Amino acid sequence: MPQAEPLTVHPKQARGFSSVKPQRAKDAPPPPVHYPESDDEPMGESFLHIELSFDVFGLLLARYADRSEEVCVGCNNFVYYEEGNPRAVVTPDVFVAHGVGQRTGRRVFKVWEEGVTPDWVLEVTSKTTWREDEGPKRCLYERLGVREYWQYDPTGECLDPILKGRALGPDGSYVEFGLEERDGGLCHRSEALGLDLRLVGDRLRFHDPARGEYLLSGLERYIVVGEQRDEISEQREVIDGQRGVIDGQRDLIDGQQEVIDEQRRALRVAEARIRELERQQRSEG
Repeated sequence: MPQAEPLTVHPKQARGFSSVKPQRAKDAPPPPVHYPESDDEPMGESFLHIELSFDVFGLLLARYADRSEEVCVGCNNFVYYEEGNPRAVVTPDVFVAHGVGQRTGRRVFKVWEEGVTPDWVLEVTSKTTWREDEGPKRCLYERLGVREYWQYDPTGECLDPILKGRALGPDGSYVEFGLEERDGGLCHRSEALGLDLRLVGDRLRFHDPARGEYLLSGLERYIVVGEQRDEISEQREVIDGQRGVIDGQRDLIDGQQEVIDEQRRALRVAEARIRELERQQRSEG
């Protein structure tokens, strides 16, 4: 194969391009800033960490379903916090922001457009993220005014205890929660959510004190619905069995009623016969 001829001029000059950047007019609007919705990198977390993030996202999304016009729940979404600076971005595992709606058309969360910062953030901590979660992210969330910052370490490899929460103090700095023992596990109330975050064994659960029940993930709701269907089927079988007994008793009663009716007819015939005999005796006497 013949070798390519060496170029005697710069490739851009050969194609008619100038190496000098064109000057923008002073009154021309600045070019639009692009805020990517992805860094084109895989999440890079274990199945466990991804599943937990999605579970928490799903149960909080369900909790605020009837308030979707005033509460936004996000999961691994880009949150931009400086207008004009696409490098000023953070990606919480799960966040909740009050005062803005759950618009599905939103590709990224821009703080200056939404008018609010997230009120609540959860990071599912792992060996590859705990240093960033404990350091730069904590400082950033504090600076942005995120009311509560929680971390959960499902494997227990990084945090002790495996659940950690912080809330902004009067001076704008984070104060770590003191978890309390309740119902056999560590627990603390999230004022931003109005929920108790509890460790049931090593599992993070969200408990609604107003309703006295745990929030359920999508899989748990599916299991509960299945169990309820099974229970309804069992109750239907019991009712059908009772209906069969009732039908049997009704047949027995109907049979007994036929016997009674037959006995009544025989009694009427006997009474008529007696009356006829008495009449004959009177006429003969």
